[in-house]
Amino acid sequence: MTRGSTEEHIVKSQLLAFILLVGVANAKHFTRCELARTLQAAGMDGYFKRNTASSYNSQTTTRNSDGSTSYGIFQINNRRWCSSDQVPSYNSCRISCSQLLTDDITADIECAKTIANQQSILFWPGWQANCQARELGQYIAGCEL
Repeated sequence: MTRGSTEEHIVKSQLLAFILLVGVANAKHFTRCELARTLQAAGMDGYFKRNTASSYNSQTTTRNSDGSTSYGIFQINNRRWCSSDQVPSYNSCRISCSQLLTDDITADIECAKTIANQQSILFWPGWQANCQARELGQYIAGCEL
C-alpha cells in the first residue's frame, strides 16, 4: 500500500467510525450492521476499521450554537455543505439539506465522501468528541463485513 492509499484508508476508516457514532433521531432506523452493510455497498468499505453509530436514524436535525443546523444520519452542516433557507451556505455538496433527511441515504453518503476528501474526518466535532484516539472496531463486530 502506498503512503497516499494508506492515508486515504485511514480517512475512510475514521469517517465510517464517525458516521456510525452520530446521534440521529426520527425516520429510517438502521440496525448497526444494516448501516455498516449499506455503507459498504455504497463503496465506503474502506471506512470500516473504526466505526459506530448512536441511534442510526436518517432524519435527525441538530440546531448548533452558531445558528447553523446539522442534518441527517451524518449530521452534515448547512453552513458549508448543504443549502437551506436558515443560513448562507457554500453548499459544497451541491444539495438541499432536505435531501439528507430521507430514508435513502445515498445523498448523505456522497456528501460525506466529499467532506472526507476535502477536509478529513476531523471536520466533525462528533468525531473529535466520541471517536478520536479510540478503537471502535467493536461497533462492526459480528456484522460479517
